Amino acid sequence: MERVRTVMVATVGGQPQVVTFALDALLAQGVSVEEIYLLHLSPRNPRVAASLKRLLAEFEAGIYRAANHPCRVHRVPLKDGVNVLEDIRNQRESQAVLGSVQQLLMELKRQGHAVHLCVAGGRRVVALLAVSAAALLCDHRDRVWHIYTPDAIRAQAEEGAIMHVPPEAGVRLVPVPLVPWGEYFPALRSLALGGEETLARHLRRLSAEEERRCQTVWARLTPRQQDVLRAFARGLRPQEVAQTLGVSLNTVNSHKTAILAECRNAWDMEEGSWLDYRFLREQFAPFFRHRPLQGELDSG
Repeated sequence: MERVRTVMVATVGGQPQVVTFALDALLAQGVSVEEIYLLHLSPRNPRVAASLKRLLAEFEAGIYRAANHPCRVHRVPLKDGVNVLEDIRNQRESQAVLGSVQQLLMELKRQGHAVHLCVAGGRRVVALLAVSAAALLCDHRDRVWHIYTPDAIRAQAEEGAIMHVPPEAGVRLVPVPLVPWGEYFPALRSLALGGEETLARHLRRLSAEEERRCQTVWARLTPRQQDVLRAFARGLRPQEVAQTLGVSLNTVNSHKTAILAECRNAWDMEEGSWLDYRFLREQFAPFFRHRPLQGELDSG
């Protein structure tokens, strides 16, 4: 069986230390990152140029010096065609960034890599676009991270003045929830690269298909299971569902297991495919909102 390689993709702005803080934290968790890809805007911006220089100095001949760990570093400039973007000022430029990130993630996933995406650095819109791309192209092996840095450490480390901190400094990775829609719906993953108009047409067709699947699941549930499903669709968590319906958490989990089994059938997923109550919220909230069913509980 081919070994899975783990890579890190990081957004970079004027604070290079967020990248090394994240890499140090992953290595401390036992995640063996073998390559790191730095997503950045034009180095004509002096702060971006300084960050890249500071980060590249952390690696020498394929070794991350701080941990004496084999790890290659790659720069990935965000481009609009052949030109590296200075900033993101309009829809065309944001679409170009999305395309750049999609290209990178698609190639990494084609090669079978596990991806850790760190979105703590750089422009916020780059982080948002990177997470959007990850939702379409990543899978359940992959992770998205923000990073928490205490105020005192942030002030000391400003613009790379400190690139590494001890564990007791309180810097830590914060997981960003990722629903890998492209894994659930491979057609959506492939069409995501076909342009906005193509994607919009497909999403309209997909919406009708999703409603049909939701209706199929709904029709196969018992009345009590329907109550549980409605509660999850409203955004309640399992314990909140139990309290709302006046039943035990075990009862809710039993109903949830049955509902998810019906969902796997309706969405043609393999038995044992990972799903949880968040899937029910995402799939059925629009179903109940746009097509109320007779007998639906008052959501007030």
